[in-house]
Amino acid sequence: MDTDLFGNPEPTTPPDIGGSLSGVSHASVPLAVRLRPRSIDEIVGQQHLLGPGSPLRRLVEGSTAMSVFLWGPPGVGKTTIAAVVAAAGGRRFVELSAVTAGVKEVRAALAEAKAQLARGVPTVLFVDEVHRFSKAQQDVLLPAVENRLVTLIAATTENPSFSVISPLLSRSLLLTLKPLEESELSALLDRALSDERGLAGAYQLSAEARTDLLRFAGGDARRVLTYLEESAAGAEAMGVTDITAEVVAAAVDRAAVRYDRSGDQHYDVISAFIKSLRGSDVQAGLHYLARMLEAGEDPRFVARRLIILASEDIGMAAPSVLQTCVAAAQAVALIGMPEARINLAQAVIACAMAPKSNAVIVAIDAALADVRAGRIGAVPPHLRDAHYAGAKDYGHGKGYQYAHDAEHGVAAQQYLPDELADARYYRPTGHGNEAAMAERLAMLEQLLGRTSE
Repeated sequence: MDTDLFGNPEPTTPPDIGGSLSGVSHASVPLAVRLRPRSIDEIVGQQHLLGPGSPLRRLVEGSTAMSVFLWGPPGVGKTTIAAVVAAAGGRRFVELSAVTAGVKEVRAALAEAKAQLARGVPTVLFVDEVHRFSKAQQDVLLPAVENRLVTLIAATTENPSFSVISPLLSRSLLLTLKPLEESELSALLDRALSDERGLAGAYQLSAEARTDLLRFAGGDARRVLTYLEESAAGAEAMGVTDITAEVVAAAVDRAAVRYDRSGDQHYDVISAFIKSLRGSDVQAGLHYLARMLEAGEDPRFVARRLIILASEDIGMAAPSVLQTCVAAAQAVALIGMPEARINLAQAVIACAMAPKSNAVIVAIDAALADVRAGRIGAVPPHLRDAHYAGAKDYGHGKGYQYAHDAEHGVAAQQYLPDELADARYYRPTGHGNEAAMAERLAMLEQLLGRTSE
């Protein structure tokens, strides 16, 4: 038999999602659980999904049985929405966590859902962290979704396109949830302060404390309520009823950083980091560096990306930046964190402030494209190896001009194969050091006897 979070038998009717849990004292239930909305109209935020005629409202009203995937960051109401859907339709609410449930548990839940459906009781199956389900576990869900044995509501913090099998995703509706706005979180704080299920008017929240809580929350409803609850406990311990900024600071050590080193946030933040440096925004570059380091990102990964960027986006416009980034990587290996944050910051500032050029990567990619297309050609005879016996009989090395003997140290002879004699790969920009490089390249092309473009 299915059990709830507290080990009690799973009811055949939806739980009281307002937080009244049998056998559990009011004080022992987290504030975020006690304040869970009891109806769709109590849900804070996600108005783009809850308007008249919207898929979620139709699901709550029972006018559709479509399974849905709820994709969004933590604390935006995924579990709440699933419970509201179940409660509104008088359906069973069964919750599985992909972290702990295996194929056996999934099959058991579906078997019970089938038995209950035969008695006229439909089931809402809520699967949390569905992206952690293996392909085999997702395959087990597929027939139940296709035949509408259950209404599947699956929650994920990662892009389902990368983690959910296509057949399951194509039979469901994908809804994207957004982090809550500060105004929505503020309204939630007001409800928590006044509602009988919450703090019931026992505490007052100062404007400064409210601002701090909203900043720490980062769009996460669960987090803002947890921080408020801890702040209220701190005020109670001090014997006061005013929750001030000082009380909040004592209760909340630091704002938790939303970042998953193996998920979307990892890729989104590193993408924003690189693009900010490429765009010469040093402030944004430092912000994303701090965000990654605070969240526990591997500093070696950051250093490697900086080394790549130094050649890909700066190159010969400021060649010393590559040396700075390599030195920062060495510093990470030699001294580690937290001291290496300073070296990484120096490299970030150097990358952001440097003149930009992608001429290096354009040059090598153009040369590779020619080679891969078969534009190779024979090495000119005068450049071929002439050190082995009999090489001269083949004409190897004949007519080769030693560059150091030529005027300006540049010998005017053909170096590229005949097929590529007119190829131009490196095209320096006019940015930074490359402006001088462009002038020198023009002079070298002239000394080599090539026609400038």
